[in-house]
Amino acid sequence: MTTAPTHLLSVADLGAEGIDAVLKVTDNFVEVSARAIPKVPALRGRTVVSLFYEDSTRTRLSFETAARRLSADVMNFSVASSSVKKGECLRDTVETIDAMGVDALVVRHGSAGVPRQVAGWVGASVVNAGDGAHEHPTQALLDCYTIRQRRGSLEGLRIAIVGDVKHSRVARSGVLAFSALGAEVTLVAPPTLLPPSLAGWPATVSHDLDGVLAKADVVYLLRMQSERMTEALLPSLREYTAAYGLTRRRAALLPDDALVMHPGPLNRGVEIAAEVADLPGSVITAQVANGVAVRMAVLYLLLGGPG
Repeated sequence: MTTAPTHLLSVADLGAEGIDAVLKVTDNFVEVSARAIPKVPALRGRTVVSLFYEDSTRTRLSFETAARRLSADVMNFSVASSSVKKGECLRDTVETIDAMGVDALVVRHGSAGVPRQVAGWVGASVVNAGDGAHEHPTQALLDCYTIRQRRGSLEGLRIAIVGDVKHSRVARSGVLAFSALGAEVTLVAPPTLLPPSLAGWPATVSHDLDGVLAKADVVYLLRMQSERMTEALLPSLREYTAAYGLTRRRAALLPDDALVMHPGPLNRGVEIAAEVADLPGSVITAQVANGVAVRMAVLYLLLGGPG
């Protein structure tokens, strides 16, 4: 983000230099978040709107907390109590909000490409907070920050992304970000949970989780996104856990300093055993904490910081 960007729609908008710039600014906001009063006036007078057409806990609260810590005004859009229920289309909704003079729209939607569409309709900055199974760039940024915080750099690290890659926007953004910073990424999943094409994905594929774990510096577990599945892709969750779940036995295969990550929400007992989620190598709660600081950095660079 070194050239005064207007939007953050994809990790590809950043590149390695842009990712590094966000992470460096994040260092400052991690320090702010540790203060007794974690607030700075950087975006005083600015207005940030949360435009969430999909349910969310972590991402929505994280962005709202980030905006408030920057002293921005925050508006929350609720689909359930909006004119969307009266048949108002997406374009009319966002243009109405934009006409109120807001500065940023944080958009989450179940359809891929919606944040990019919105960016073409409004004068405000747009941040993609997740669009269908496409991308989730700020999740990838906070993941990069969390890994860098523990390991110093991603250069040369071996990262295994395990699970429902087919429906995961986190996986797509993560592969782009991790590889841009020099990591080697392996996707581990049954064939039915991989995208139809992996052309353009800078990653290798394996169906043998046990074989990958012994060499992994980071194992990144994905939730089974049953809400996006329109067909039966697995015999059962029990069989999935038996082959691809990070059980206590499998966790013992990891190197001693390996990190265990998950974007949440966790399905304990499916993709990750309950006790594994609480092991010292698990940085899942650190991901959540770093998410606020990373999103502060993104909003600051888009709305308040120098180019």
